[in-house]
Amino acid sequence: MTRTPSRLAPEIAARLKRSADGLLPAIAQQHDTGEVLMLGWMDDEALHRTLTTGRCTYWSRSRQEYWVKGDTSGHFQWVKSVALDCDADTVLVKVDQVGAACHTGARTCFDEDVLLGDGDGGSEASATDQ
Repeated sequence: MTRTPSRLAPEIAARLKRSADGLLPAIAQQHDTGEVLMLGWMDDEALHRTLTTGRCTYWSRSRQEYWVKGDTSGHFQWVKSVALDCDADTVLVKVDQVGAACHTGARTCFDEDVLLGDGDGGSEASATDQ
């Protein structure tokens, strides 16, 4: 499937700094707790759909198609706010997540493989690395 021509407002599209493949990373965050849920990818049309439908729409790099979070899983992301970072190369979507955010069934995509965290006590980085 090829991407749909974008209906994103030109004044927003002109500000975006996309990757070579025309995508922006989109971070989904739980609006009331600040919990980082997942990272997906959006092109201009996915961002337009997210802004206008109130549901997160992403571009699947593996399937080469748009997908709306929850259409197949029932684990919806209801959009509360959308913001660009200071460089206009990343989107932050604050959502009300219903069910799991991760395709594995976990609440977030960042639950299973913690490299350093509370109570870990260790770090691979030395003070000179920071």
